Amino acid sequence: MFEKILVANRGEIAVRIIRACKELNVRTVAVYSEADANSMHVQLADEAICIGKGPASESYLRIERLISAAEVTDVDAIHPGYGFLSENAHFADVCENCNIRFIGPSSRAMNALEDKAVSRVLAKKAGVPPPPGSEGVVENEQDALTTAKRVGYPVMIKAVSGGGGCGMRVAHNDISLLKGFHSAKNEAEKAFGNPGVYIEKFIENSHHIEFQILGDSRGNIIHLGERDCSIQRRNQKVVEETPSPLIEGKFKDLRKKMGKAAIRIAEYAHYTNAGTVEFIVDEQGNFYFLEVNKRVQVEHPITEEVTGIDIVQQQILIAMGEPLRISQSDVQFKGHAIECRINAEDPFDDFRPSPGRIEMYYAPGGRGVRVDSHAYAGYTIPPNYDSMIGKLITYGKDRRDAMHKMSRALGEYMITGIKTTIPFEQAILQDPNFRRGVYSTSFVEQLLGGARRELIDDRA
Repeated sequence: MFEKILVANRGEIAVRIIRACKELNVRTVAVYSEADANSMHVQLADEAICIGKGPASESYLRIERLISAAEVTDVDAIHPGYGFLSENAHFADVCENCNIRFIGPSSRAMNALEDKAVSRVLAKKAGVPPPPGSEGVVENEQDALTTAKRVGYPVMIKAVSGGGGCGMRVAHNDISLLKGFHSAKNEAEKAFGNPGVYIEKFIENSHHIEFQILGDSRGNIIHLGERDCSIQRRNQKVVEETPSPLIEGKFKDLRKKMGKAAIRIAEYAHYTNAGTVEFIVDEQGNFYFLEVNKRVQVEHPITEEVTGIDIVQQQILIAMGEPLRISQSDVQFKGHAIECRINAEDPFDDFRPSPGRIEMYYAPGGRGVRVDSHAYAGYTIPPNYDSMIGKLITYGKDRRDAMHKMSRALGEYMITGIKTTIPFEQAILQDPNFRRGVYSTSFVEQLLGGARRELIDDRA
């Protein structure tokens, strides 16, 4: 077993990793920026080191500072969490060269899935089709127009790097294509340092369904079922659940087919550790490959709830060289789980970020309720990072039970001093279509106008 692990991240995922380490009797080192000096992960870790100023570019993205902190504290491994450097092959290489184990996929696997455009090519080789689109990065306006004409509008312009909905635009005609092409490139350059974009067919009224995978260094790869992530705002996930209402309802055979496809893609990439293969499913039940997230996902807790498998602990054990002790036949799905992302944003003001000091903080509890968060009363949310301050997860014997618990838990969740997305998520949980499991990736756009009017009326 590793004796000490450095957590190269912040916020709720850093807290999550520290908890997993404590349960494995592994000591932890937290790194933090000046803006995060009072963050919960700093208080929970066994040791903590400041690595720079508030902006991520001066702290959490500085490889040399992370390695220095790891060497000074003599750690065995580094867990990158999600975001920041979690999918950076160079960082994984530097860790290995410094004799520090990187808790994630190998740099070889990362390079095989280097970016979303390269991943499309690999998926085709594995026999899993992506949506029709460009063969690689689209270099100029003429190539963009030619590709859009070939696949037909609407199309999606997507950054080859990063995630979280950044660098993505939908275009329905030539004018919006050219505008979106340049804005997506500029946004991607600022966010990821890579302006590359590609174009693919935008499948309307689709379902965003992903499969959690685990692979060890001996070639054993399994999947832990699907998560339905179709409830999105500006291409960012808001509510996730497992199992998927679509698969449970209309397309029960998809779980087996998509699970096998996810494993094939992982095998072609020689994938190790935890990862997620994302698909888009159309109204006829056809599925297409989107991308591979080469890290632990924000929404991993719902998979843990229905399988009973601790994904972060599995990451650590795999990084140690341990073989998977779980076969595909061992994976059993029981019950239903839902996750709501709690963001410090104002749903009454176009979801404007709401950093600041939390005056009161009361987290819900009770049977089947889990809260993963780094927030507490008196904590000041810095403006430097993503606005997510926690995840509320409920588990029930079936979907109806999980929804009832989520509605109750959202009502109990009290946070004052800042604005949060809790009221908006309450509106989603009360929507008749969501309650029936009838929704697609366009759900929030259709709901937003009416939901916002209702929220404003309630506030008045």
